[in-house]
Amino acid sequence: MRELQVLITFGGFVALLLWGVHMVQTGVQRAFGKALGLWMSRAMGSTPRAFGTGLLITAAIQSSTATGLMITGFALDGLVPLVPGLAAMLGANVGTTLIVQALSFDLTALAPGLVLVGVWMFRRYEPGRARDLGRALIGLGLLLLALHELVTLFEPLQNAPVLGSALQALADAPVIALAASAALTWASHSSVAVVVLIMSLAHHDLIRPELAYALVLGANLGTAINPVLEGGGDSNPASRRVPMGNLGTRVAGCLLGLALMPWAAPIMTSLGDAAHSVANFHLLFNLTVAACFMPALQPYARLLKRLLPTRDDPHDPSRPQYLDASSREVPAVALGQAAREALRLTDLLRESLRLTARALLNEDARVIGQARYLNQAISQLDRSVTAFLATQDQENLSADDAQYLKAILTFSMNIAHAADVTGAGLLGHAGQLHKKHWALDAEQKAELAEVLERLQRNLGQAAALFVSNDRATARNLAFEKEHFRALEARAAERHLDRIKTGRIDVADVGAFYLEILRDAGGVNACLVNAAAYPILDRYGELRPNRLREVE
Repeated sequence: MRELQVLITFGGFVALLLWGVHMVQTGVQRAFGKALGLWMSRAMGSTPRAFGTGLLITAAIQSSTATGLMITGFALDGLVPLVPGLAAMLGANVGTTLIVQALSFDLTALAPGLVLVGVWMFRRYEPGRARDLGRALIGLGLLLLALHELVTLFEPLQNAPVLGSALQALADAPVIALAASAALTWASHSSVAVVVLIMSLAHHDLIRPELAYALVLGANLGTAINPVLEGGGDSNPASRRVPMGNLGTRVAGCLLGLALMPWAAPIMTSLGDAAHSVANFHLLFNLTVAACFMPALQPYARLLKRLLPTRDDPHDPSRPQYLDASSREVPAVALGQAAREALRLTDLLRESLRLTARALLNEDARVIGQARYLNQAISQLDRSVTAFLATQDQENLSADDAQYLKAILTFSMNIAHAADVTGAGLLGHAGQLHKKHWALDAEQKAELAEVLERLQRNLGQAAALFVSNDRATARNLAFEKEHFRALEARAAERHLDRIKTGRIDVADVGAFYLEILRDAGGVNACLVNAAAYPILDRYGELRPNRLREVE
């Protein structure tokens, strides 16, 4: 019974350790994740800079897995070449060792203060960066407390015969120990937590140095598995080059580490006590792998391209057709490419609106999936355009170029938002019509057909405005918002009149129809915000708000 209690206690403290690491990671990512992502995409222009970027980002968010997924996403969008991407992954692996080095010292006395300050910040501030940092401080405090309790828990286990036999069996089979550690790291998504756990075992002489180093090798291998499983797309082998390349460096490093293990143990033991020797081995391993592979990244990248060739799908609407990373040196060319890609969004949205009209007017539920697929492609393409423009060097932009860049971003984001409203609103209503077997009456159908046709026409005007910047056309498009407001007001009045006359049977469908018109107006507002308002604002023709001045 006592053994079961000790096992449950051990599992609970390990879970607390993992949760503390998770809270630190999510807190920092929520506070700085978007800014870190943009900074990373800009800072990976060369191999040394990419290495340093990966190291610093990982040291900040305390997760090489999260860094690897970000780098994989940039590479998938074509924003990061393969060689800098691989260099950044090497830097990310070194970054995790800095965290372990800090945790190798006894910082338990800081834990209560960190939790106290973190809870105060989390409860004091509204959702935002300060609250997220409070969450990170709570996680760091819990992590330190869990480490202290694990150290205390291991003290009476030094002479436990069952634990000694199990660890002795692993010591005699370093490959199995490596595989078990890799599996634990993959499951926990945190090499930091696993290496810290190994340090605690070594501190109490529960494992020999050779076994501790084999477990560290497994932790380094396990942390490279998650980006492979979660990062690359399944349809294109080229999307898996960065995570597979990182896994290849880990495998090669582990094989080299196992081969040098008989000589490594005496050297590392002489550099410090048992716990610090584990942290030092973790650091030395990643530095050695980085030093060996950094000069060989070019041929290694060519090998990965040969093993994982690009498989282009010409029918994939979410794949950028005009964005070329090599054009960033010439701002005019880069902005022109981004503008052409942004105009593709209107073509995709036009087809989505056509399918949406079929789903609403003809009650054709089969096209709902096709329209949602197009809306998802619009959202992904908008992210590619945004990331492409975010990596543009702002110092090389003239005032006109900077204004044009802002206009492209505004246009792209609003068209993407129109697609979101179409998917969540109009297509959701189409599905509800089909599910509840409701039917619009003839007047509602005719009015809705005119509304959807008007949206198509306004979308065409928005696309033309983005190219022509015509002031008169911008005013005409802006007045369309008043048309949709008046249309919704008339429909609401008609619905109320029907209820007053006792037609309660149409109440649900009438209210549902008003929601459709409201979402259609939302789509139109996005089109106006995308193309008309930026032009009118440039000419000073927009009021701050719709309120009339009063004395």
